[in-house]
Amino acid sequence: MRTEASGILQCFSPIDGSLYIERPLLEKGEVQHALTDARNAQKEWARTALSDRQHVIQSAIQAMQSLKSEVAMEITHQMGRPLSQSPGEIAGFTERAEAMNALAPAGLADVVPESQPGLNRFIRRTPLGVVFIVAPWNYPYLTAVNAVVPALLAGNAVLLKHSSQTPLCSERFVEVFDRAGLPGGLLQALHLSHSSTLDLVRRPGVDFVAFTGSVEGGHAIQGAASERFIGTGLELGGKDPAYVAPDARLAETAIQLADGAFFNAGQSCCGIERIYVHRTVAKQFIEAVVAAALTQCLGDPRDPDTTLGPMVRESAADFVRGQIQAATAAGARSLIDPAPFEKDALRRNYLAPQILVDVDHSMQVMTEESFGPVVGIMAVDSDAEAVERMNDSRYGLTASIWTSDEDRALQIGQRLQTGTVFMNRCDYLDPGLAWTGVKDSGRGTTLSTLGYEVLTRPQSFHFRKHLTP
Repeated sequence: MRTEASGILQCFSPIDGSLYIERPLLEKGEVQHALTDARNAQKEWARTALSDRQHVIQSAIQAMQSLKSEVAMEITHQMGRPLSQSPGEIAGFTERAEAMNALAPAGLADVVPESQPGLNRFIRRTPLGVVFIVAPWNYPYLTAVNAVVPALLAGNAVLLKHSSQTPLCSERFVEVFDRAGLPGGLLQALHLSHSSTLDLVRRPGVDFVAFTGSVEGGHAIQGAASERFIGTGLELGGKDPAYVAPDARLAETAIQLADGAFFNAGQSCCGIERIYVHRTVAKQFIEAVVAAALTQCLGDPRDPDTTLGPMVRESAADFVRGQIQAATAAGARSLIDPAPFEKDALRRNYLAPQILVDVDHSMQVMTEESFGPVVGIMAVDSDAEAVERMNDSRYGLTASIWTSDEDRALQIGQRLQTGTVFMNRCDYLDPGLAWTGVKDSGRGTTLSTLGYEVLTRPQSFHFRKHLTP
């Protein structure tokens, strides 16, 4: 949380509720100074050869890897992910940064139309200027790297604001890029209140805003940006579905979907929040996924045996409890007894995994984002019914299809209203593919060569080589 009245940002650890870190919030003059420095630094950076920018990125990757242990511990303390899993975030940071570094020459290459005699025509991708990145707490490095690295490679300067729950992450970004030799002013960490964040979006000098967070936060960012003619990239909520077809390998599918639902305590925008299973295999699949859920170990995330840590705050856990209680009151059945999981819980935000059956779309747990360790399972009678159920959502980030038939997956996937379609995997970002959403999951694109398009503007050059008489 932050105490805006006192001008201090405070991060309380989900582990035990103790104050973990605090930082002063920037005042208006300091924000303007940072913006001015960014604009001045960007002018020279834009003239730097792409190969030199790539070298800086690679050096920053190496610097981040050298801090892996310290950064992992900080992630665990700030947002509660088990320490056994936190290093994976740095591995993901490395994978995405290296991929975007390798894709930069193709993503930033000139677009050359068909040749015409006497003319030199091409479209150059030029940097926007200053990119303001607002990153969330649940995957603080993985979400931020999607925009930070390609923005810098494209020749932009970056102002980076992380959630008040993970303030050290933006500071670590600056640290590793400083070690890599990035010129001063090009990447700055800003600790801002909500009101100061929106004020910066409105300020002349910010050329693009990349926001990852809630739908409500996205509306606020878009509203502020609409006062100026600047672009936004919005990665918002999800209620991501999975469909288990009758030809799926049920044992392996159950394990993967349990992980997709409960990893990071379910606090993932692309985690599995609802499952549709063909009725002919429903009983067998449900038994397998319950068995997989029961292997979870809820506890102190610093314990190496813990696989399920606390939710970020008690109010978030209570929201999920409310969804479960409302669903069971309406006729759903819960298949997991929470008592054995929660008997030694340190605080109320330690929440057991839960699987609900006999659910339907009149229940909020099947329609509204839970962002916690709960998943509802519905039986369906056909692929067509699965498609209908999967599309019955205001969200559209990812969807996964579990089948042994790739043609089946393709036919189903082409009918889904979603940004990414998986077959036999879930809860993953492939940096070689565009990451995007539809409906209330947001707008814009990160990753792949397409991710460079939103961070540059096309500038057309039309040169006639000789004047005619």
